[in-house]
Amino acid sequence: MNVHPDSDSETRRILLCLDAQAGVLSDPPTGVPSASSIRRTLARILAKARAAAQPPRIIHVRNTGDFGELDEPRSPGWELALGAPPPNEFVVDKRKNNAFAGTKLGELIATDAEIVIVGLQSDFSVRASECSAALGRGNSVLMIRGAHGTYDRLEVLYGGGVTPAAGIEAEIEGELEEAGVSLLEMKDLEAIFDDR
Repeated sequence: MNVHPDSDSETRRILLCLDAQAGVLSDPPTGVPSASSIRRTLARILAKARAAAQPPRIIHVRNTGDFGELDEPRSPGWELALGAPPPNEFVVDKRKNNAFAGTKLGELIATDAEIVIVGLQSDFSVRASECSAALGRGNSVLMIRGAHGTYDRLEVLYGGGVTPAAGIEAEIEGELEEAGVSLLEMKDLEAIFDDR
């Protein structure tokens, strides 16, 4: 990964695509329940960002799992679900939920940059990278409804049961909005990467 000088607009606007990998975005039950919808949404967002008059810096973060896990390095599930990015985009591999921890991501994103964060999983990497890292660094953070997702959660306390992924995603949106993240809708996509 080479850090190179770019236009000011590219380094001040970031599209951060977290863990959009083939395994978690495969059809359920291996992938998240809304995998097909999220794949389509992420493809639309990437296309819009790439076609913008002044494109943002696009960074793909790839989770690196352990041996035998869905995202084991160089396994089919580890690969980016939307294909290899073009040479002007960045790929950062991570081992922790927080994409800034133990990676060079902080070198690619200025502390005054506006970050649009999309990807997986809402209650792990998305939450950790937005709340504990990006907001804490002083970044403005935007999140698009329907452009993130997670798995259903098996509850072990209070009688068990399952919390559907859609409920968890909505819960995370509320939590992040309260923390300072700006929530947008897909209908806002036309304006997100254009000068405002």
